[in-house]
Amino acid sequence: MTLPLQTVALLQSARDLVRGLPADAVFILTETHLDWDEVGRILVGCPRFVAAENPALLRTLKDRQDWTVIDVDPQPMSTPERMSTALLKAVTTTALQPGAHVVVVYNGIATLEDTPEPIDSLSVIHLGEHLERMTPQDLRVLGNAIPQDVLKAAVELASEVGREGREGQPIGTVLVVGDTRRVHELSKLLNFNPFRGYTKAERDIRDRRVREQIKEIAKLDGAILISRDGIAEAACVYLDVPTQGVSVSKGFGSRHLAAAAVSRHTKAIAFCISQSSGTVRVFQNGEMKLHIEPLARPHIWLPLRLETHEPPDEGSR
Repeated sequence: MTLPLQTVALLQSARDLVRGLPADAVFILTETHLDWDEVGRILVGCPRFVAAENPALLRTLKDRQDWTVIDVDPQPMSTPERMSTALLKAVTTTALQPGAHVVVVYNGIATLEDTPEPIDSLSVIHLGEHLERMTPQDLRVLGNAIPQDVLKAAVELASEVGREGREGQPIGTVLVVGDTRRVHELSKLLNFNPFRGYTKAERDIRDRRVREQIKEIAKLDGAILISRDGIAEAACVYLDVPTQGVSVSKGFGSRHLAAAAVSRHTKAIAFCISQSSGTVRVFQNGEMKLHIEPLARPHIWLPLRLETHEPPDEGSR
């Protein structure tokens, strides 16, 4: 099988950018089958990642050490959404570092509806900036059990706690969002509830002033429970959740294990902030779904910006 000349030119450009910038990897997002041996020859010496609209396209690459296959759920989504999801999953699984520079080749110009299109575009993604500019589409991996505005507020709160700590001291804690009745059944208060006696408006995490107050409360031991509507319900909560059958990556402690467990045994989503690094890991159904680094600036909810590069003229090579 021979690659189209357009695909060859884009892959050659991606290889040259990895060497010249330098960048950390080439990421291929494909809708059609490619001659992977030929692709490998073009990208020789480049770390290679690949995701596909149809997972069957990548079956032959699963056992090859020279490729890192990123599995993305085969659900309908736009190319930017699929790209964002694939990149975030690569970071979540630590296959890529949050600050990596990645050259992405993909189909960016759809011409026929419901017809797979060949690769026609190339972009350079700075993952640090991408993670900082999370889009609402990035949260699609968490489904729709929690309203998007509440999820965004929880991301901002958890990220600020991880980035800033409190009074110069790092803070580690867990925010549990949703299914509060079931979570209450699997937990107990370690101390008095600091949210008791306040109105819902005074406990709504979508209000920045409320988030500032919660950041102070986050210093206390125990998790913070937030309803699916964004209302802070309780703090200083001990999550007494069974952990049998729940596993987290080596090096994570009891806080991450409790976050994973509570997300498995309830419909809640758990945000675990690491005290040592400030990194936020988001758990759902017992699995880590998102990994958010403590960046220097607040998250900006903007669409993913792509830097498009034209392939060099053959005469300039």
